[in-house]
Amino acid sequence: MNQTSQDLRSSLQRLDGNGYGAYKRIRGTYDFGTFDLAIDHVQSDPYAPPSSARVILPLNGTSLPEHLENEPEERVAAADFIARHLTKTLCGCSYRGINITKPGQEVLERSSVVVRPDSVEVRLSVSLPAAGRRIKGRAAAHLLTDDLPELVQGSALLDGLDPEALERHMELYTDQLALQAELKERGLISFVGDDAVLPRASGNSDVPLRDAVAFRSPDSMRVDFSLPSGRTVSGMGVPRGITVIVGGGYHGKSTLLRAMERGVYPHIGGDGREWVLTVPDAMSIRAEDGRAVTGTDISPFISNLPSGADTSHFTTTNASGSTSQAANLAESLEIGTSLLLIDEDTSATNFMIRDPAMRQLIPSGSEPITPFVERIRPLLDERDISTILVAGGTGAFFGMADHVIAMDAYTPSEVTDRAHRIAADDASENAGTTESADSVFVGSDERIPTAGALDPSDKKKSTRARGLGTIQVGREDIDVAYLAQLVDPSQTSAIAQCIEAVSRELDGQLGFVDAVERVWRRIRKNGLDDLTGGGRPRGDLAMPRPQEIHGAISRYRKLKLR
Repeated sequence: MNQTSQDLRSSLQRLDGNGYGAYKRIRGTYDFGTFDLAIDHVQSDPYAPPSSARVILPLNGTSLPEHLENEPEERVAAADFIARHLTKTLCGCSYRGINITKPGQEVLERSSVVVRPDSVEVRLSVSLPAAGRRIKGRAAAHLLTDDLPELVQGSALLDGLDPEALERHMELYTDQLALQAELKERGLISFVGDDAVLPRASGNSDVPLRDAVAFRSPDSMRVDFSLPSGRTVSGMGVPRGITVIVGGGYHGKSTLLRAMERGVYPHIGGDGREWVLTVPDAMSIRAEDGRAVTGTDISPFISNLPSGADTSHFTTTNASGSTSQAANLAESLEIGTSLLLIDEDTSATNFMIRDPAMRQLIPSGSEPITPFVERIRPLLDERDISTILVAGGTGAFFGMADHVIAMDAYTPSEVTDRAHRIAADDASENAGTTESADSVFVGSDERIPTAGALDPSDKKKSTRARGLGTIQVGREDIDVAYLAQLVDPSQTSAIAQCIEAVSRELDGQLGFVDAVERVWRRIRKNGLDDLTGGGRPRGDLAMPRPQEIHGAISRYRKLKLR
């Protein structure tokens, strides 16, 4: 039988003045009447990571609508709504010591708030009060038995719910998913809604820029979507194929591409990118000097190296710009993508193009790199992989582009016909390029990790994330900072747990991609708690894509293949 809130209050008051370790006695579950409080983990000292607690309510004991019981997509949106309301409340000083993982601009399935068909669970971190290393029991009692119930009662779980705001939030999310699912049916790869605000407030901020120029689709590319809520949205539909975005510096080319990159995720209302949606498997590709590559087939792009290295199973601990970009692209094909997003500014020039003068000076037989300009069309024709490319300094892609969009002061116009005329008039644009009658992308050998490939001998602790851009496996750090569509530190934390789960799958027979997809399908079906294996629930996880799980493991320097 659970103890009560009064039992917890009494226990904390009795602990006043004891050594900090005595707080461990309060672990357990307490009945607060309207909710249960489960204290799962108590920090070992005041300077350790905070304690973990869960607030648990029956769904029918909240103010949430009953129909959530049968609507999994709306449950994700409702959980996101509750998390944001709690975050906003906790930003003040009224509940110092209680925290919840802060969500970003994207709506992701998270473990901080879990809405199930029959219950709701909120995962909180709690910094238990101390004076030096002594327990402040009365302060702790006030925090957990006065402040916490007040927080819960005033939250969107109960009295603080704005039903209309919740309905708008859920409706937007389900409409976004419906539009995204319809893209491929309509022969589209991305959609940018009219009146979208794409620029961000600053380089380190993800909130919209005030007074920015609103996006307006060129008439020739405008499409409409009728959505489940009854609303209709209009904007620019980017068709399957090769699209080149051009324009002068600072006119919005890269801003548009970055919005499309983030369009694999729905965004909250007011973000400005609510109606920027991209096919969910789209991959951002860039150069990444210094990354590790293990057994990746980069031979469609790089071959016949002077060293004699086999580029169909290429391995290096320190890839160059061109080699790293080739590996990033090849690994995207391996895990599965239908759209590549590439910015000239973050690409290796020699990977992208070779101009006529260089072709004359260095003949093709002496150049191991086949530039992307010669592979962009075979990718589409052989693998049905589209490309959206930002080009500000070369017209080499004009002749093969299906669509060319010019950005002028953040305003797009379609200039495809003009670009094609320029390419046709200037033979040098495509001089030296070759069209092969043979298939280029014929498939690669499956990469099969050895058993224990992700469990090094120096690994004493579980794999863990450090912020958004680093994952630690044993003593080795994996740098995931250049995975541009990894948008939330909670996703990085989940990927760290996925690496543990993938490691358990590896037996020396199972393929790399199969192992990743097996883990990802399981957490999609069972939820993020599947990653903890029945252990203590975590509130700091968010759903990653299989592409970023695969990308993180591919960058592990000690990865061993069979």
